[in-house]
Amino acid sequence: MARIESETPAGSVGSDMHTHSSPLPDIPVDLPTSERLAAAIARYGEAEVVDRAIALLDGRNAGEDFLLYVGGRHAQGLLDGAPALYWPELWGARALLHAWDPKAGTAVLAGLDNQAWRVREMCAKVSLARRLNVAPKLMELIEDEVPRVRVAALRALAAVGTAEHTEVIAARLRDPDKDVRRAAQQSRDELAASLETPAE
Repeated sequence: MARIESETPAGSVGSDMHTHSSPLPDIPVDLPTSERLAAAIARYGEAEVVDRAIALLDGRNAGEDFLLYVGGRHAQGLLDGAPALYWPELWGARALLHAWDPKAGTAVLAGLDNQAWRVREMCAKVSLARRLNVAPKLMELIEDEVPRVRVAALRALAAVGTAEHTEVIAARLRDPDKDVRRAAQQSRDELAASLETPAE
């Protein structure tokens, strides 16, 4: 198992990333995401993991070591000079599926407007997992140009929505993308069940 050793201040990953030619022992970059994040929580504590995840999602530096925990082997490529693009923001959002504090909700809400569709999708997944009260933004995202974002938004809206959202969800039954139509059907049924009203 490849592991990497690196420690930088939490306020110092993004465009400032330094280059490492090869991984050093300590950080389990080849483990699955859930196991890497569990290791990060064991090392830093959940509160600090949440703080660093928020920093990444906000586009700020969170330390090279933390980037390796959340991004694994892919993050090593960034540290070696590959373009960062939206990956750190995506990994920051994904980390919030594994560590949480309500204060992260503001960053997740902002992430639903991220220019990168993968970040919008992940923030919708976090909204579902954490049952965030972001229904108005999710209603916007079910019109997103990317089908995967529409799917994630529909699933989240089914969990946090109310009766007023039933019609909006049902409208996606006519979506041109079959995966979105399937998600709309499932979401409509789930919301109806939660409201104890039959789906038409």
